[in-house]
Amino acid sequence: METNETVEKIKQQIAENPIIVYMKGSPKLPSCGFSSQVAQIMINCGAQFAYVDILQHPDIRSELPKYANWPTFPQLWVEGELIGGCDILVEMYQKGELQTLINETAAKYPSAEADA
Repeated sequence: METNETVEKIKQQIAENPIIVYMKGSPKLPSCGFSSQVAQIMINCGAQFAYVDILQHPDIRSELPKYANWPTFPQLWVEGELIGGCDILVEMYQKGELQTLINETAAKYPSAEADA
């Protein structure tokens, strides 16, 4: 029963947040090197993004890899789609692809920007 609730919570978070990072710690206080790198990249992209600290949510930490079919954290989701983890994001950022994706997505959701 709890598993379904967790999956529903994950689906809801992904649906409600056009740009969301599942990470260890927070963007200001990441708890691992990979999360730190991804947080820095996301901050450098300059758009507002949501995050979930999986260390505070062991249920999500255990269910998300199965739901996403992606074993590791952090995970970046944009408009309901898993973009990837640290290595993929670093590569996309270096090519300029991530900034484009993040900025185009942020532009579609001006209300998310207003909360900043």
